[in-house]
Amino acid sequence: METKKRARGFSREFKVAAVLRMRAGESTTRLAGELGVRRKLLYEWKERMEEGGEEYLSRKAGRPRKSAAVREQAREGSQARRIAALERLAGKQQALIAFFERALQAVESLPESEAGKAPSTTASGARGSRKR
Repeated sequence: METKKRARGFSREFKVAAVLRMRAGESTTRLAGELGVRRKLLYEWKERMEEGGEEYLSRKAGRPRKSAAVREQAREGSQARRIAALERLAGKQQALIAFFERALQAVESLPESEAGKAPSTTASGARGSRKR
């Protein structure tokens, strides 16, 4: 039976202490061996701490969580894009309504004898005058 190797969790304090020791000039290889972590993980912690400070060294692996302010900005941006899309759609619908109103007025203004006829397809209005 195969057992999955479970990722170890490290506290923020542990990670900060390791990064501070790296910055102080300790050998990364020796430090990784002493702490029982991969060198790559130490460099990842160091990079995260340089990017966003100690709060980016969360307990869970993966990306750091977004703050409430960042989530709110993303939600507002999403809502603004949705509103803009709906406004564009409403504008297109208004243009279509105006077009069909003008077309209806034009049809209603035609004399009854011409109202049932199909419009001409040539520029001159005469049908079948084209030589083939």
